[in-house]
Amino acid sequence: MKKIAELLEERQKINKKIEDIQNKCPHFNFSVRSVQERLDSSSTIIMYVCDRCLKHIGYPSKKDIKNYLKQ
Repeated sequence: MKKIAELLEERQKINKKIEDIQNKCPHFNFSVRSVQERLDSSSTIIMYVCDRCLKHIGYPSKKDIKNYLKQ
């Protein structure tokens, strides 16, 4: 069984790889989505999310939020 420290180190490496991929992505296509506010939270917020790399790239306009909620 892996130790907690090893698992945390592995998670840190994975997070770094994700960050590198997201920083290289041009974010040409994005959608309005409901996403988890924080990793340790069950609350969600509505944001623009890149369709390719899933990076949270900003907050949608009121019009886009209304359209999203109508779906």
